[in-house]
Amino acid sequence: MDWLPQWDSFVKVVEEGSMAGAARRLDCTRAQVSRQIGELEQAFGVRLFERSTRRLALTPSGEVFHRHAVNALAAIEGAEVAVRNAGEAPRGLLRVSATINFGRECVAPVIPGVLARYPELDVELILSDSQVNMAERGIDLALRLLYGPTEDVVSRKLLVLRRVVCAAPAYLAAHGRPQVPADLAGHQCFSFMLADDKVWRLTDSQGEEHCVPVNGRYQSDNIGCILDAVRAGQGLAVLPTYMCGADLAAGRLVTVLDDYAPQVNYGGNLYACYLPSRARVPKVQVFLAALEAAFASPPWERYRAAE
Repeated sequence: MDWLPQWDSFVKVVEEGSMAGAARRLDCTRAQVSRQIGELEQAFGVRLFERSTRRLALTPSGEVFHRHAVNALAAIEGAEVAVRNAGEAPRGLLRVSATINFGRECVAPVIPGVLARYPELDVELILSDSQVNMAERGIDLALRLLYGPTEDVVSRKLLVLRRVVCAAPAYLAAHGRPQVPADLAGHQCFSFMLADDKVWRLTDSQGEEHCVPVNGRYQSDNIGCILDAVRAGQGLAVLPTYMCGADLAAGRLVTVLDDYAPQVNYGGNLYACYLPSRARVPKVQVFLAALEAAFASPPWERYRAAE
């Protein structure tokens, strides 16, 4: 693979923003990096960078090549990892990504048990509400909320994350209990700024969807902040049960509009996603097994048994 060093140099130049920075990463000279970029441009017959005295910028052709180069290099790295780890005990660094609140509440508690069982394994948990590029960030396993599996990665469905409309008993005592979706117009409702555009979508038992504009004096793009405000009796919210299940079980919160299922724009199915090259890597498989065991009977749904 004579082309591999050239592709690697190109990706490093993009990441560092300069050929000098890429040379430092690669422990070589700037002239070597410059020569490799020139050879790539000659081979493709296009310019990959717009050069100026201040900075390097990708051309449209460079942007296309960068996307493919990153994925190709990640696939090669993954193949090497898979071959090295075939038949071995889980070891090395496992990088897992998840959304901020789900990762903190549901994924982080699984990690200590995995580390105790596999002493040669290290885990990094990367939390972000933006979908990360698995190849660029070196992610082994990403937990994503989706409508269905995606085509670019291997996707394994772990569970359906339920959502409910809920409020504190004190709020309902002061403002009344909504009986139908239209009643929400008279209530303080917390809109999740990242996802719902101040419109709640609720589906009834016949499958009919009710779209209800909602308003509230306090909004947030963090679901944890919304939960805190609902606990304080400041209004109603659509919340995932993994966050509010303990409050529902303890009576600190109660559900309303139980005959209507809240819908979200980004899907309610939790998938474990990984690149094809990671499919048989032991560290990925053991962590997947730990997640499946933890989610087989989700602890946050136990409040329903007491209803």
